[in-house]
Amino acid sequence: MTKLYSLWDITRYFLKLGAWGFGGPVALVGYMQRDLVEDKGWLTEEEYKEGLALAQLAPGPLAAQLGIYIGFVHYGLIGATLTGLAFVLPSFFMVLLLGMAYQLYGGLAWMQAVFYGVGAAVIGIIAMSSYKLTIKSISKLQLTAMKAKWLLWLFYAAGIVITVITEREEILLFLACGFLYMAIKAPPKWLKNSAVMPAGIFISTGFWKYDGKALQEIGWFFLKAGAFVFGSGLAIVPFLHGGVVKEFGWLNEHQFLDAVAVAMITPGPVVITVGFIGYLVAGFPGACVAALATFLPCYVFTVALAPSFKKIAKNTSIKAFVEGITAAVIGALVGSVIVIGLRSIIDVPTALIGIAAVLALIYIKKLQEPYIIMIAAIIGILIKTL
Repeated sequence: MTKLYSLWDITRYFLKLGAWGFGGPVALVGYMQRDLVEDKGWLTEEEYKEGLALAQLAPGPLAAQLGIYIGFVHYGLIGATLTGLAFVLPSFFMVLLLGMAYQLYGGLAWMQAVFYGVGAAVIGIIAMSSYKLTIKSISKLQLTAMKAKWLLWLFYAAGIVITVITEREEILLFLACGFLYMAIKAPPKWLKNSAVMPAGIFISTGFWKYDGKALQEIGWFFLKAGAFVFGSGLAIVPFLHGGVVKEFGWLNEHQFLDAVAVAMITPGPVVITVGFIGYLVAGFPGACVAALATFLPCYVFTVALAPSFKKIAKNTSIKAFVEGITAAVIGALVGSVIVIGLRSIIDVPTALIGIAAVLALIYIKKLQEPYIIMIAAIIGILIKTL
């Protein structure tokens, strides 16, 4: 097929999308379909659908992974690399600037007032996103649909309960759900030929101020987180909360919620919140290591699977494995909303702001999250100053 665009054209497009693309992963993949398939005709509908299927099947933030695949379609490894960097870098630099401002002014009354309102709104936004992910990835809230997907709903409930009780991510739970669903729904040949499933399969502030050990911990933690983000950038929230707040104690509850808020008000992938967190923990080097470690699995999976994806996409065992993991991960996301919400909704005003955010997303269809965040910030300032 004749290329209708140059490498520079596609790189420039993703640079613009990364700088101006608000609305989260679902909105971003919609922009790509509208711009690259319908308006420009740079991709065929089939190429776009293949990329979207890969982004949903393999670990990695949905929009970033689709962007990397689109770069790979006609320009191979160099295209995947340039589109991925172009998409992520604008929002990365934005969260760096916000991280610097946060460290400089975070203790001031006006900044605390801003995040008083913003934190409550973020709880509402994540709660609504969790609901949308639930009905999209598991089933609609109808009795017949829920009966048909009862096992996925069981994994989902387990993800909620275990996350609320342990207040941390449980990767072994996700893997176990994936393998169990695959074994029941679409067992691979090697599993069918085995008399007994191996039991072991279920076990398993200054800009340059940083600490070497902290960088190593950041690298390993965010690499692990990046490898278990399926479908939506918000799926990374339970991983980050469990490690950043509970395991390592890098941030407290309110700082973590502020980090999620920063991702909501910046364009590009929601997962870029890792850059903000990395900066707060270990300055600019921490931000770079956190972002690189999070997006590296997404990049590697895409360029490794893209050449043979047509065959992989038809593998029912792989699809079942991903379905099982996704159900548990979304359940963990709901559990994280409960855990963080119990600590962040501290009074009547914050409860009302959170409820108002959910209602706004339900009834004002074209209202995007950044506008809700900005309105909540203004409300927070008014409440704290009047």
